[in-house]
Amino acid sequence: MTVRGYLVAGLLIWLPLGITLWVLSLIIGSLDQTLRLLPHEWQPEQLFGFSIPGLGVVFAFLMLLGTGMLAANVLGQRLVDFWHGLMSRTPFVKSIYSSVKQVSDTLLSDSGQAFKKALLVRWPHQDSWTVAFQTGSPAPQVVAQMGDEEHVSVYVPTTPNPTSGYFIMVPKRDTRELAMSVDDALKYVISMGVVVPAPAADTLCGDKNQQA
Repeated sequence: MTVRGYLVAGLLIWLPLGITLWVLSLIIGSLDQTLRLLPHEWQPEQLFGFSIPGLGVVFAFLMLLGTGMLAANVLGQRLVDFWHGLMSRTPFVKSIYSSVKQVSDTLLSDSGQAFKKALLVRWPHQDSWTVAFQTGSPAPQVVAQMGDEEHVSVYVPTTPNPTSGYFIMVPKRDTRELAMSVDDALKYVISMGVVVPAPAADTLCGDKNQQA
């Protein structure tokens, strides 16, 4: 193997590890800032004389757990409803809060799924295809302007950052459902097509039957 080959092999080992550690450092550093919510006398620097990296992760976990336990009882639910009502009636704040709450409820709710299935859609023009995710059906007000043809609401993520993308509504006949899970499709998009999902078991069975 040449020197270049050794360098590439070393890079392939250290690059994923380095990026993972960097991301974890950012997350832990951000969560450590939640310790500032504690009274000054209770902060680690005052109690122990030095900071403890990662303690904010524990504090954030306990705070989320405590909030969830509080919201699970009747009194806590009333407090949550009061808070939601207050935020929803505050000028300027209500538009941001309501939008974020609707998105978070959709993404984190046990009763629903933000992305229903992975699709192929023609994007950005009719001669190309890209991986997208069906999010639902167009609103009735939109359907009324589309005619009788069935349409689906689709989210087209950007690569390698799938948190940004495009929301489009396309005829259902112009989509192709993929035989892969939403998680596999996300990995495929994030990796820019490098990480290819394994064929589904039913697809493999169908291919074997055809060969037989």
